[in-house]
Amino acid sequence: MPVITNIEDLRILAKARVPRMFYDYADSGSWTESTYRANSADFQAIKLRQRVAINMENRSTASTMIGQKVAMPVAIAPTGLTGMQSADGEIKAANAAKKFGIPFTLSTMSICSIEDVAKETGGHPFWFQLYVMRDRDFIARLIDRAKAAHCSALMITLDLQILGQRHKDIKNGLSAPPKLTIPNIVNMATKVRWGLGMLGTQRRGFGNIVGHVKGVENMGSLSEWTAKQFDPALSWDDVEWIKNRWGGKLIIKGIQDVEDARLAVNSGADAMIVSNHGGRQLDGAPSSISALPAIVDAVGKDIEVHMDGGIRSGQDVLKARALGARGTYIGRAFLYGLGAMGEEGVTKALEIIHKELDLTMAFCGHTQIDNVDKGILLPGTYPV
Repeated sequence: MPVITNIEDLRILAKARVPRMFYDYADSGSWTESTYRANSADFQAIKLRQRVAINMENRSTASTMIGQKVAMPVAIAPTGLTGMQSADGEIKAANAAKKFGIPFTLSTMSICSIEDVAKETGGHPFWFQLYVMRDRDFIARLIDRAKAAHCSALMITLDLQILGQRHKDIKNGLSAPPKLTIPNIVNMATKVRWGLGMLGTQRRGFGNIVGHVKGVENMGSLSEWTAKQFDPALSWDDVEWIKNRWGGKLIIKGIQDVEDARLAVNSGADAMIVSNHGGRQLDGAPSSISALPAIVDAVGKDIEVHMDGGIRSGQDVLKARALGARGTYIGRAFLYGLGAMGEEGVTKALEIIHKELDLTMAFCGHTQIDNVDKGILLPGTYPV
């Protein structure tokens, strides 16, 4: 086993262990992937101010996100097909997050169902992410299932009314479970650890959908149903209906524009996530970190602002916090850990990010994460 010291080490190991179809699904963007790359590159352009001769004892990265205590201002982002990176992947990631003391968010398009995760994590509250589809009766039942599972927040994703063109997914023929084509069989035959895990579980389809929607009993009918169900007519009226049906903490995901941020405030949501869907939707959109400051300036006093996109280190978390994000989300970073080493890998990813966050905060002259602001950044290197 190689020595793992950073998220890049986990990515390299995941690439070696996860079938190409599912690794590419996690590690890619839409069209030219310019926004996908910018999400990380724009973090790197921001420089930090080192301070010295300051007492660095008694440090704490503990904070809150939507009023819930967190060990660090990081949550696991909702990612589709997580259970295809590693068998029962959503359960493994949720357990790692629970033990670490941060939120886990389950995607509508997960492999393990809401009920699976609730049962296997001992009923520990997690967050549930909702895609709004044409079948409003199904959406209502999904919300009710999340309530029954004691999810402590509902996250509505608004930036996937239609699907961005992702070239790698099209070329790989992405499906869950994977289609048994000759190239797929040959590739999967080299991923022995992954294959043995999949043989040990029955969870290989979209657990929140199959068996819960009339006429969707297999993967063939699911593909047809999904293509028809994402709702291009989604509006803020739908958000109001969902909010009333849910009745609990609500997070709006997919905000990139100040005007939309103000509409999110008007919706009555508890938080919004500045996000471009990991560069997987509108290629050519700004990076999340570059879009963050203007949105914080416009609505930060009225709603809790979070962000995702491009976070690969604890330094990235600290920079986002300095620019006004109350919370951050990691998607690919935890998926690399999951694909590399299962639950142990997710835990390792969280440990790496936490250590980097803690040490960098100290080098910048702070001991409490809630006291960090733009003062830790070198003027002229960060977006305003």
